This record gives sequence, C-alpha cells and structure tokens, in this order.
Amino acid sequence: MNQYETVFILTPVLSDDQMKEAVAKFKKLLTDNGAEILNEEAWGLKKLAYQIQKKTSGFYNLFEFKAEPSLIKTLETAYRRDEKVIRYMIVKLDKYAVAYAEKRRAKLAKKEEA
Repeated sequence: MNQYETVFILTPVLSDDQMKEAVAKFKKLLTDNGAEILNEEAWGLKKLAYQIQKKTSGFYNLFEFKAEPSLIKTLETAYRRDEKVIRYMIVKLDKYAVAYAEKRRAKLAKKEEA
C-alpha cells in the first residue's frame, strides 16, 4: 500500500450540509475500497488564485490515506463525475513527504490540545 494525499475544491455555492455530504461521499468511497484514512482536514472557504468556472472561491478539503494504486483511478473518476468538485489533485507521497506529513499531523494535534 502506498501513501497518498488528495486535495479537492468544492464549489462555493453549496450549503454547509451539501459540502459535508460531498466530503462524506469521497471518504466513504475510500474506506469502502480498502483505504486507510490517516488524516482529514477541512480548510474551509478560501479565495482561489484565479477564476475556475467563473468562481473566485471554493471549499478546500484534504485527505491523507494509504491505499492500493488501483484505487486512484476510481477516485479520479468519482471526482470528474461529481459536478460539485471544481479542482482536485492526488499525490503519491515519498518517504520524505510521509515524514513531513507525520510531523505536521503531530503539530496540529499538539495545537488542538492546547
């Protein structure tokens, strides 16, 4: 199993419930196909660097997960089919990126405790 990180941007016209529903759908897709979700972050509504589909902002979400490489095609297909997703990116993490992600998660956990 490889470790991956995916960030996807949802359209800003969604209600809070619709946004959470879309995130839950992708999380369920990952877990149903045998992926182990290591970290999930909702970065919230952020301004885009440039317009995408005439929109200037979007809801950013991040998943870190371990999965088989065959699952990536399935996830990409789901992103493309969902009209709520305006951009996505999936990255396979190398050993340095994995170490950085673990440090980042530990730092976030420490910050939440305080």
